[in-house]
Amino acid sequence: MRKASITKKGAVLLGKYIACDGFDKDRPLRVVTHVHSDHLLGLRQSLRECEAVVMTPATKDLIDVMRSPLFLMRGDVKTLDYGEAFVYDDERLTLHLADHILGAAQVLVEDGGGVRILYTGDFRISRTPVVDADVLVIEATYGNSSRVRSFREDVEESLVSLVEESLMRGPVSVFGYHGKLQEVIEVLHEAKVGVPFVMPEKVFHICKVCERYGMRFGRRLLLSQDERAQTMLSRGEPCVAFYHMNSRRCVGKNGVRIFVSGWEFREVCRRMAENEFTVALSDHSDFYGLLRYVEESRPKIVYTDNYRSGDAVALAKEIQRRLGIPAEPLPP
Repeated sequence: MRKASITKKGAVLLGKYIACDGFDKDRPLRVVTHVHSDHLLGLRQSLRECEAVVMTPATKDLIDVMRSPLFLMRGDVKTLDYGEAFVYDDERLTLHLADHILGAAQVLVEDGGGVRILYTGDFRISRTPVVDADVLVIEATYGNSSRVRSFREDVEESLVSLVEESLMRGPVSVFGYHGKLQEVIEVLHEAKVGVPFVMPEKVFHICKVCERYGMRFGRRLLLSQDERAQTMLSRGEPCVAFYHMNSRRCVGKNGVRIFVSGWEFREVCRRMAENEFTVALSDHSDFYGLLRYVEESRPKIVYTDNYRSGDAVALAKEIQRRLGIPAEPLPP
């Protein structure tokens, strides 16, 4: 019997009792690794049917903002700090830091026989502690050997320079996903970009959660419906507006538009159109980062996540070829 698997509905199964990032009717425990939508699959059903739904305190606070404070009250939610243990029958569950977005976690299950079963969730290798594992389930977003960031320029410096140059012509709109937007806001604040930061209500409230956990954005956050923000945007005055990537067709058309995306591998900053740029700011490891994690974790077998976007088949082949460790994409 496998110690880990991934179902056709995206649930990552660890040991006997735990499903991560998806619902499984036979598992009494559900873990949410972070708040991105492809990791919240079946959460409503998990709240209704599981004995407990486990996540970090920051992930709970973010879900309260993104869904509503009442959403998680449908079930028994247990928050675990990094390193805090939760024992269920003969299995021991701990969450470990994953550098991805606020609250993101790796999931380690140690079974009654001492086997260490680990699911990385999404992560960026530079600031993610590698956890030793016997059985490893790893994300495969950039699992193809072509997904390598070979450029040497500092991505954050390039982003700040682009924003500062663009502000000389008027407003700048930045598009990204929750978590990455807040990372950009913090980068620009630390670089002392001295214009108001404008954002819709959900992005604003996610910022407020991030501030409670130590991120710093300064005092220039403005709701986009605020009269001052509306005036600045309508007059084309310098400011930086932050929008979810899904809003890119609807807003931010009167100025420079910047898309922050880990899918950019050609160069740090690429011009897409006259006033549109893509900046290669990623919250995922590239191909070599994934290989490095596997090598340092020293598992006996690896399963690559073939449910979520990425290249799990190619990654499994390269793990076997380069590291000599058995690897298999799941689900097939």
